[in-house]
Amino acid sequence: MKEQVGGNHQRARFQALCQSMRPDLLRFAFWLSRDRALAEDVVQETMLRAWKARDSLLDEAAAKPWFLTIVRREYARTFERKRFVTVDVDDLIAAEDPMLAATQDQDLGEIRTALFKLPLEYREPLVLQVLMGYSTAEIAQELDLSNAAALTRLFRARKQLRALCGEDTRLDPEE
Repeated sequence: MKEQVGGNHQRARFQALCQSMRPDLLRFAFWLSRDRALAEDVVQETMLRAWKARDSLLDEAAAKPWFLTIVRREYARTFERKRFVTVDVDDLIAAEDPMLAATQDQDLGEIRTALFKLPLEYREPLVLQVLMGYSTAEIAQELDLSNAAALTRLFRARKQLRALCGEDTRLDPEE
């Protein structure tokens, strides 16, 4: 009976941890996929994998990077098994489909497009900082970098992003 009580306590603690991480995981999965339904699926699969591997989480303080790693891997797995539906653009044009019209979020779309043009080594630390709220030290730890290297990548990422968005960065200070 004592083992069952301890097991219930562990289960409740892990469920509470999962619930507290869920909003950040959804935000990250949505940023990766740009599809709310896919993000929900990825987070659901992440929670299942996390539950199965819960014994490998030795320190709850390391839970956020642990979960984010599972999200990244689970998102990558979706492409191993998913067949994408294609759309005939000529048919959309002929039908004057509203899907082709520019939206009010066009600026956000341009920034997102520019962000995806950044090399992964610059894009990932910037996303961790801006979207996930990671500190420089946490970014360095997550990406296995020194603090100085993380700062350099963030500086270069911002500068390249600004250049991709059309800003003149020639007068910016050097690293």
